[in-house]
Amino acid sequence: MADLSVRELPLFPLPDIVLFPRDVLPLHIFESRYRMMLQTVLEDDRRFGVVRWNPNTQTMASIGCCAEILQHQTSDDGRSNIVTLGQQRFRVLDVVREAPYRTAMVSWIEDDPVEDRDQLTELAQNVSQALRDVVELTGKLTDSPAALPEDLPELPRELSFWIGAHLGGPVAEQQQELLELTDTSERLKLEFEMLDETRRQLAARTVLRDTLANVD
Repeated sequence: MADLSVRELPLFPLPDIVLFPRDVLPLHIFESRYRMMLQTVLEDDRRFGVVRWNPNTQTMASIGCCAEILQHQTSDDGRSNIVTLGQQRFRVLDVVREAPYRTAMVSWIEDDPVEDRDQLTELAQNVSQALRDVVELTGKLTDSPAALPEDLPELPRELSFWIGAHLGGPVAEQQQELLELTDTSERLKLEFEMLDETRRQLAARTVLRDTLANVD
């Protein structure tokens, strides 16, 4: 019987791009090899693997995320615009082909079973609050109030993926680390540390701005 947890998957290495489950990723396909990949994928199950390519080390990550094509539009010159949605994470077991595009045997990755659901729920609530504080403080500092989406995930695992996908700035290394974790609690703990540090910095800047404003 075939091992359903292992399959061959076309790979699309992207410089410093980390795709998370349930995250939307639009792509512009123009290289001939990826045009060929797109055609093959559309004739199959519309799925391929997105893996981070590190431009500094010229290496490909060993863990990525499967992308499913939701929309595609091809112009007369053969270029395509597609919209994809992140699905399961995977580990690259073996690259089986390099040309015309890279394909690999991969195994699917899931988070470990939850041992203490109440503790995990409390952690997720703390992370959510830290996230809201960061958004609120950022809005105050920039005088452009922002709001989180109404459909922000409440389930701990989905919340941890959403936050990982929406970290701001050049944070590909941190995103890759979060993607590779298989413990939801550890992922949320790391995100809380990042958000709490940002919250503290923003709060200090807010106090400083208000103090200077009162002096004037």
